[in-house]
Parts: sequence; C-alpha cells; structure tokens
Amino acid sequence: MKPSTTAVVVLAGLLCLGPTHLAPAADGKENQKPAAEKKAFKNVDVAGFEKLRAEKENVVLDVRTAKEFQAGHIPGAINIDVNAPDFPEKVTKLDKNKTYLVHCAAGVRSARACHKMSQLDFPKLYNLEGGFRAWEKAGNPVEK
Repeated sequence: MKPSTTAVVVLAGLLCLGPTHLAPAADGKENQKPAAEKKAFKNVDVAGFEKLRAEKENVVLDVRTAKEFQAGHIPGAINIDVNAPDFPEKVTKLDKNKTYLVHCAAGVRSARACHKMSQLDFPKLYNLEGGFRAWEKAGNPVEK
C-alpha cells in the first residue's frame, strides 16, 4: 500500500519539528512563555493607577517632555523624557526595588519606557492606559 502524498508531507513536517515538539515537557513547563515573550509591565486604567499612587512608596514617573511636564502633571511625579538620549542613564539611577507608575500623554511613550526599563531589570512597572489625557479626563488632580 502506497502512502498518500498528504500523509508523507505531514509525517515529514512532524519529523522536522523534532521530539521536543511532539511530547509535553517532562518538567511541566510546556505552557510557559519564553522570557522574551513575557510582558514585563502591566497596563492599568486610571482607577487602578490612582489606587497604586495612593501607596506613597510607589513612584509616579512622567516620561513626557519637560515642556509637557511643566504645562501640567500628576502631583508628585518625577520627569524623565523617554525620547531623550540620556533616558537609560537617568533611569538606571532609580531604585529598582520600587514600583514605578509610568505615564505619558496617551500611553504609547510610557509603554515604550516600561519596555526599556524592564530590559534594565526594573521588575515592578505599571503603564497608565490612556496616559495623562485619561487622567485629566477622569477629573483627577493636576499640578503645575
């Protein structure tokens, strides 16, 4: 009996995968994502961000430009511009044991900042979804 072309192609494909893809891992880690795929920060909405901000040991990090920061910012925030060439140098001086609540204007730059910080081994990062605009829209306090 001749094997069908489909069966031969499927079998060849399975053999190319090798034994690690054919059977579950013996260590029980078959469902874990590789470290490179794990998200190193959490996105939170305004209410979640405000709740985290109430914990005084947490640091609010505004990654917008200095001009944006001066026009208005979340009370108590520190400003380090994610687009500045010295961003990595400045954030490495921060305490990695603290929790950082990161935001920008709309959430894009802060997500990028969180990614960069996670690569510098900051383990506790939260990104404000919607950024400072969402913060203001919710009627939360702004400092100038």
